[in-house]
Amino acid sequence: MNIKRALVFAAMLTVLVLAACGGGNDASDKDEEKAATDGEVISITLSHNQPLESPEHAGAAAFKEHIEEASEGKVEVELFPASQLGSLREQIEQTQVGEIDITMQPSAFVTPFVDDVKVVDLPYLWPADAEQMYAVLDSEVGDDILATLEQGGFKGLGFWPGGYKLFTTGDKEIHGPDDFKGLKMRVMSSPLLEGQYKLWGANPTMIEYAEVYNSLQQGVVDGQENPLQSIYLNNYHEVQDYVIESYHGTMTYLFMANKGWYEGLSEEVQGLVQEAEKAGKEAARKALVETEDEFRQNIIDSGVNYYKLTEEEIEQFKEVSVPFHEEAYGEPEQLELLQKIKDKIEEVAN
Repeated sequence: MNIKRALVFAAMLTVLVLAACGGGNDASDKDEEKAATDGEVISITLSHNQPLESPEHAGAAAFKEHIEEASEGKVEVELFPASQLGSLREQIEQTQVGEIDITMQPSAFVTPFVDDVKVVDLPYLWPADAEQMYAVLDSEVGDDILATLEQGGFKGLGFWPGGYKLFTTGDKEIHGPDDFKGLKMRVMSSPLLEGQYKLWGANPTMIEYAEVYNSLQQGVVDGQENPLQSIYLNNYHEVQDYVIESYHGTMTYLFMANKGWYEGLSEEVQGLVQEAEKAGKEAARKALVETEDEFRQNIIDSGVNYYKLTEEEIEQFKEVSVPFHEEAYGEPEQLELLQKIKDKIEEVAN
């Protein structure tokens, strides 16, 4: 990390020196940046927090393969999985300032930087059919959500899959919101998720991703939420007695770049990035489908109590949760976007 920061700082100094020596040049900075990429090998730094066995990394590897092949070696991608470049928040911060070119992070961790993207995490907003959810996220409505990332200095490139979130608890099976009363639930650093669990009567506690297993094992918290792959690959089911399939929300990842870096690329390279993002996203979604059933069965075979909410129980959660949407996402522009999302959901569901 220190070496990378030093290289970035040195690069910044070089740019300043060249700028000072080039007084009187009428070309814009952006034109100079784009010209500099012509005929040179472009190296892209891509970070994420998931392990090598995850669908997210399968997608990242597909992104790398596609763009390196399509560019005939003119673009190279250096992958940093499993939080090698820092915590989730640190990776977002480094992308914001340009130390990382592209990162893939859960939407909940991005909301402190861009509040409007928290719409992705509203409980019981999205259809339980993944293809319907993707149809909404890949539409012009999804583009509107991605466009809000520019407020934080990011370029939103796409929505990557993590799967539907499940509840896990230490000693209590969940059947409805009332069952959460008194439970300490680990949440990501997101006021919306804190509000969600307070709405259901739980005590939300923010704990870093790398510390979740120990916190569950030591009883610091009673439970947590994550998709199947995260539960299985991090062995949360080993330190929890109950896993509850709830379809209450999605673990959606935002694939996003530093805005200035992206805009400094030539149109050709921008097009290659967009093509590779689509290839990577599709590979990640395919890998998720191929692994979820296996992960679910392995969790069940471990002897943990695995329970799927009934339609009636889900309706109990929806009755409490849906009014929360406009409370948590209540600014005028947010309400307008929320309505567009709900209209699109209704359209793809029919």
